[in-house]
Amino acid sequence: MDTTKWQRKPPAATLSDHRIEFIEAQPMFMVATATAEGTVNMSPKGMDTLRVLGDDRIVWLNLSGSGNETAAHVAVNPRMTLMWMSFGTTPIILRAYGTATVVHPRDEAWAELAPLFPDFGGSRQVFDMHVDRVADSCGTGVPTMTVEADRGLTELEPFYKKMSDEQMHGFWERKNSTSIDGLPTHIFES
Repeated sequence: MDTTKWQRKPPAATLSDHRIEFIEAQPMFMVATATAEGTVNMSPKGMDTLRVLGDDRIVWLNLSGSGNETAAHVAVNPRMTLMWMSFGTTPIILRAYGTATVVHPRDEAWAELAPLFPDFGGSRQVFDMHVDRVADSCGTGVPTMTVEADRGLTELEPFYKKMSDEQMHGFWERKNSTSIDGLPTHIFES
């Protein structure tokens, strides 16, 4: 996407084609969630794990990691903010605000949503977000950078891909079944 022609748009309730094009061109995004009490969480996400399914719907695949805060938070409070920033020559920050649901591999919607993404090792949830506000702002505080490599593809994904189902479930039990505040993530049926 040529961001040299980006023009700030007023906040909107849905994603314009212009904003969708910007989202799809970004190599990473951030997700922020919180409950009424406890720790606020913000996580960087990358790889080929996000799809815009309409002007008010975004889904993204959550891969295994050292924690599972987003799932715990959304189970209590479905509010979610996604953020993208341009590391190119035109400074842009775009945020989509809304509410999300968690889709686990055991859920009926998994069969519809999981095939939208590559078959990544460690896939544990899809978040289905209804967008109700979109806003962009100047990103002059964001440095200009280029992507040299995707560590998700060379380190993260291969680490989980080699695990058996039993090893993966053991990892989830140890690292992903509760949040840092002790909230259940519901990674296993409960």
